[in-house]
Amino acid sequence: MKLTDFKVLTFDVVGTLIDFERGVLESVRRLGGPAAKDLTDDQIFEPYMRGRAAFPGRSSHAMANVYLGLAKELGLPDDAQSAAAFQRDVLDWPAFPDSVEALKRLRKHFRLVAMTNADRVALSAYAHTLGDPFDDSVCCDETGVAKPDPQFFAYNRGRQAAFGYKFRDILHTAQSQYHDIGIATELGYATCWIERRRGQKGFGATPVPQKVTTPTFCFPTLAALADAVESELATA
Repeated sequence: MKLTDFKVLTFDVVGTLIDFERGVLESVRRLGGPAAKDLTDDQIFEPYMRGRAAFPGRSSHAMANVYLGLAKELGLPDDAQSAAAFQRDVLDWPAFPDSVEALKRLRKHFRLVAMTNADRVALSAYAHTLGDPFDDSVCCDETGVAKPDPQFFAYNRGRQAAFGYKFRDILHTAQSQYHDIGIATELGYATCWIERRRGQKGFGATPVPQKVTTPTFCFPTLAALADAVESELATA
């Protein structure tokens, strides 16, 4: 199986293209001031994930409550102003350094589709940050569920079929084993794991999966995926 066998790359966005871990850490440390100075990454990520589980709603609204829960746990400023600032920061999370250029390269050869648990407001902000690379997009506002729910994948599969693309044409590309790689593999998708945390311990601000699933393809960065595609084309 080759990368160039596919016509559609479906992308997880937050964690794969957008560096939300960096965004969370920078925001919490700025808003937390001296009280956040000595906190480790994991000390911030753990209450962040608990907060997100407790407030799983639309990311353009729910993150203020996520921050308030985190701040109470960690003894950080938990006023409404700080929570609102964290919520604004969520829409300004940065792209990974290679995302914009790699997406431009990949779009020359594939249909690019965003498949994200972010809501439409947040996705619009992230798409702008990424240079508006997507030919199509599906988010939780349309599906009514979030990954790893199989219905999210079913919704997008039907949508792409309406545009003439078959199941075998799709390569699902993502960082999260928990939200994407595991369930997509179970559903029969070819998968490409962008292993953003390669060389780091643990799973960061992403839930720990029951097992680490072996993907169809694996690269440490999106740029490495683009390189591999171009290498295949050059060889052909």
